[in-house]
Amino acid sequence: MNLKNAQKDVDNWIKNHGVRYFNELTNMAQLTEEVGEVARIIARRYGEQSEKESDKNKDLGEELADVMFVVLCLANQTGVDLQDAFDKKLDLKTKRDHDRHHNNEKLK
Repeated sequence: MNLKNAQKDVDNWIKNHGVRYFNELTNMAQLTEEVGEVARIIARRYGEQSEKESDKNKDLGEELADVMFVVLCLANQTGVDLQDAFDKKLDLKTKRDHDRHHNNEKLK
């Protein structure tokens, strides 16, 4: 899967099952909600908070996929080519941070 195809898949799903995109502000609120669900799992499963019995069956992958779905919706409705944006960002980070992390004493 590449991001361009993922954007097309989400757009097709919206057209066939979702009636229309929620507006950008609603999707931003949904994204915040979904990121919060990911944070809850991470904080309890990998952090110092204890995990409630009711949270033990939560699927981190499913919650991360929810985040991706809403990000893809936002990209589609705002005209962002995520594949292009991601490729540019990875290139920038590679050039900018090539030695930075290798030289970070905190990571050794």
